Amino acid sequence: MADEEADRIDGASVLSQALKTQGVEYVFGIVGVPIVEVAIALQVHGIKFIGMRNEQAACYAASAVGYLTGRPGVCLVVSGPGLLHTIGGLANSNVNAWPMIVIGGSSDRDQDSMGAFQEYPQVESARLHTKYAARMESIAQIPIFVEKAVRISMYGRPGACYLDMPGDMVQSTTPENLVRVMPMVQDPPLMLADPSGVEKATQLLKSAKRPLVIVGKGAAYGHAENSVRELIEGAGLPFLPSPMGKGVVPDDHPNCVIAARSRALLEADVVVLLGARLNWILHFGMPPRYAEDTAFIQVDICPEELGNNIGNDRAVGLAGHIDAVTKQMTNSLKTTHRNWRYPDNTPWWKTLRDKVRSNQIKSDALAADQSVPMNYYTVLNKVQNMIPRDSLIVSEGANTMDIGRTLLLNHSPRHRLDAGSFGTMGVGLGFAIAAAMLARDRWPNKRVVCVEGDSAFGFSGMEVETICRHNLPILLIIVNNNGIFSGIDPESYESVPAEERTSSILPTALQPNARYEQIMSAFGGKSFFVTTPTELENALHASLVTHADKPVLLNIMVNPVAARKQQDFDWLTRNSKL
Repeated sequence: MADEEADRIDGASVLSQALKTQGVEYVFGIVGVPIVEVAIALQVHGIKFIGMRNEQAACYAASAVGYLTGRPGVCLVVSGPGLLHTIGGLANSNVNAWPMIVIGGSSDRDQDSMGAFQEYPQVESARLHTKYAARMESIAQIPIFVEKAVRISMYGRPGACYLDMPGDMVQSTTPENLVRVMPMVQDPPLMLADPSGVEKATQLLKSAKRPLVIVGKGAAYGHAENSVRELIEGAGLPFLPSPMGKGVVPDDHPNCVIAARSRALLEADVVVLLGARLNWILHFGMPPRYAEDTAFIQVDICPEELGNNIGNDRAVGLAGHIDAVTKQMTNSLKTTHRNWRYPDNTPWWKTLRDKVRSNQIKSDALAADQSVPMNYYTVLNKVQNMIPRDSLIVSEGANTMDIGRTLLLNHSPRHRLDAGSFGTMGVGLGFAIAAAMLARDRWPNKRVVCVEGDSAFGFSGMEVETICRHNLPILLIIVNNNGIFSGIDPESYESVPAEERTSSILPTALQPNARYEQIMSAFGGKSFFVTTPTELENALHASLVTHADKPVLLNIMVNPVAARKQQDFDWLTRNSKL
């Protein structure tokens, strides 16, 4: 009998070993019935478990690991409400095309339909927001489900997967020799585009009078930085990075025209999309943001994306891995087209460079403003000038993130995380925690800088405790305008009786001068309340030098009505404006 017991293994251990075999290093989550023993088993098997304060933030952290490493991070949660709290994270991961797996405990199988504790149709709830959702029905088959979830999350267009683990499987056992052992999923194969399509694309590019390359986060995720840079430099092409495509080619590269974004989109006649989708961020490829006859060369891992929103008559679609296809285009230009290069003295280059200089002058003037309360440009310019050049930047908020996309520069790929394709607020601290965990283990001395609006910080502010518990040296900067988009000054706020504020104060307003930095102080980190440019410089210096090895929060007050400089077009295109 003793030998028989020694040859049996419980479900928590089988799951943990299966995740370990698949290369999972980090699991984020919140423990409780029925998955406490799973978290302990993960630690026994050498997987790091990071306990968070909210399941949604844990899900965001797991998805960031997927984006930054190319292999899925995992989020472990309890049944019912625990799983439901991850839906925002599942959807965000799926829309952004990042590999991630949520594992949710669920009610015991023999209590189905009886009103069990936190009983809920979890697989059905997750299915709408995932590539794959399934309930693991036996301990012996757990490795099959895990392998499939990892593979599906990574292959094709990456995305989220959900695995449901009934509570009675956690501590129940099965003979160890019955457990299926599945090998580690290998990296996705590098798929090439149809050579005839590549030739058609390069012919179209050669015919362009006003070409433009848009570098998307798909290029960053696909580790295509070398091939993308070779194409841009070899062919002499102007480029724009998408918000998370920043750094694939450095933002300060002479071919980068991000400061002339609106003009570049409006007047380009051929646009090359490298891992970027024609969604709301790129205004759907439609007028008035683009010319009526703009042609597109689309490079995407997902064939269904080709021609989306514009039709195939305006597009040449190349389905394949971004790195492989970009190399195909470069090779075609070098060989078939005899090292073709777009001239650097064309009217198009002059137009773009003039617009870059003009917009830079406007931004510099705003950044030079030393008045108090400060504006966004003053604050973000000082942050940019003082943080390490190769910082991993996390950003979210309305004005904070939008202005920061131009002022906060990236010089390396996969060094920018923000609200992304789903426009999700509340992702910042989860992303920063994941990035800091990876930096500690893989990228010594890498600084994680998380720049938040005050409203965005409110979604997951209690994760400051998680940051301090693990002593993650994150520099957390809150650009505080007392509101959402625009705030309210203290005098106006105090002039309205509390009982009348629900009807007399704009819905965008938050409490003025909220002392968010005291949250960091409460948990043992270092904090600063900043109101002037001099205080900001001093606080940044102290954060980056004296307190470089600990969590720091800067609560920076800006003018409640400060905003972006005048834009030709907003990021968000509404149908009424088309």
